[in-house]
This record gives sequence, C-alpha cells and structure tokens, in this order.
Amino acid sequence: MKKVKDYMQSPVYVLNKEEPVQRARNLMLKHYISRILVMDDKKLVGIVTKHDISNRLNQAAPEWRRRPISQIPIKLLMTETPISIYPGASLEQAAEIMDENKIDGLPVEDNGEIVGIITARDLLSYFVDTDKTSNVGDLISGGIVSVHRHHTISHIIEEMETNGVDRVVVTEDNLTPVGTITHTNLAISGLVNPKDEMRTKNIKMTRKDRTAGRKQYRYVKEVPLVAEDIMSYPIIYTHPEVKAADATTILIEKDICGLPVVDEEKIVGFFSTRDIISAIRMWS
Repeated sequence: MKKVKDYMQSPVYVLNKEEPVQRARNLMLKHYISRILVMDDKKLVGIVTKHDISNRLNQAAPEWRRRPISQIPIKLLMTETPISIYPGASLEQAAEIMDENKIDGLPVEDNGEIVGIITARDLLSYFVDTDKTSNVGDLISGGIVSVHRHHTISHIIEEMETNGVDRVVVTEDNLTPVGTITHTNLAISGLVNPKDEMRTKNIKMTRKDRTAGRKQYRYVKEVPLVAEDIMSYPIIYTHPEVKAADATTILIEKDICGLPVVDEEKIVGFFSTRDIISAIRMWS
C-alpha cells in the first residue's frame, strides 16, 4: 500500500508568521505553489493558501485591508494550527482527512519536524496511477454554480463561499458557458496591482457633442474587475463515459481543479478534485 511519504512534496516552503503577505504571494508565483506553511521559530503555527489571500483581500471591513500587502503580516491571514499527517499514513487516510475538513493540503510531520506536504494535486497523481476502471460519470458531482461574465470579483467570491464550491462557470446572457473561474484564477497575482492595491480597470465610453458630431471618448476611472477579466477560456469539457483517470490527467496537465461534464450538449455536472479525493477515501 502506498504511503504519504511516497507522494508528498519535500522540501517545503515556509514563512515566519511576521513576514508580509507580499512575500507569500511572491513565493507562490515563483514556485507555482498554492500553500505555504507558517512557522514561529521552528514550530508549525499555520498555513496560508491562495484561497486565503484572494478571499480575505476581498473583505473590506478589517483595518488591515486598507494597508498594502507589503505591510500585512501573514499571521493575520493564515489558518492557525493546521491539521497534519505522518509520513507512514496511507493515502486513503490523507484523502479522508482532506475530504472531511474540505482542505487541499496537509503538512507532513515526523517527530515534531516538518518533512513535507501532501496536497490534493499529489493525490490526483495517485488516482491516475491506481484507478483504471472508473468513468467520469461514476464520480461527478452535480450542482453547477454559474455567474454572469459581468459579475464583479466580489460577487464571485461570495457565490463560492455561499455555495461551498471552489469553481464557477461563467455564462453569457443566454446562459451559454464561456469560461470557468477557480481559486487559481482568483489568486493574488490577478487581484493586486504592482503597488499592492486591489486592481481596477479603466473603460472608454463614447459620446457626441451633437447628433451628427464627431465621436469623442472619455475615461471612466477605476471600475471593478469582472468575471470575463479573469476567467479561463475556452472551456475544456469532458464526457460521462470518459475514463476518470484520463480526465484527471487533464486536470494535472492543465493545472485546473475541475472540468464541466457535457452530455448531449448540456452541462450535467462538474468533475472536480473534490470528487477524486472522495473516491480515493472510499478505497480504504
């Protein structure tokens, strides 16, 4: 039986709890990682993810929100006392912990020392190596959450939080799907400008001095980003009869967390990392 130590990532990127959010963001971007462990001296005290950063920077209430992220200590965003696992645990045990707690990563500790981290992405690799029979239709979840392409980022984050999902489908006025948004799209790189301020955009509107006059343009400053500004497109689909391992390989190669499932030109579900974790859990 494969163990956590066989699939975990090591070494692990860590930060001191007093270091700024900007440092966490830069590490995530540089090393293509989604979570960083937070230490106090040599003791694990927290974990911070892309989700934590994108979600909490959207909140306007806290006083720290009005400071640049170079001045916000990571301890204000981190999840304290994260759940950990030991190297000799089974991957099914790791999947069970992730599934029950709705998390995507577990620090790996051995005698009080951090020796690695096991993530949902690592479990996807285990699934591809192990499952040779399941079809996408055997595992998919229903309940697609959709947003309009002109909905604001704040609205999208609220929809994700309210519905307990980590992705949404972006649609046109006629409900035709045109893209998807996940927490990866909402990562800090897309929400913060070089000055560490929440991004906005300028738009041009046309007006005429008179009915037959020459068109003139004026800028409307700082309108919020919307779904179409950050969504992934075109949409990659899968089908209920596709082998689950093949669809999972696409998730790994494209670095995405899910695929809309289409049958007879209708979206019938979403094949996601969560579905795969739940499937692995049942192997024990």
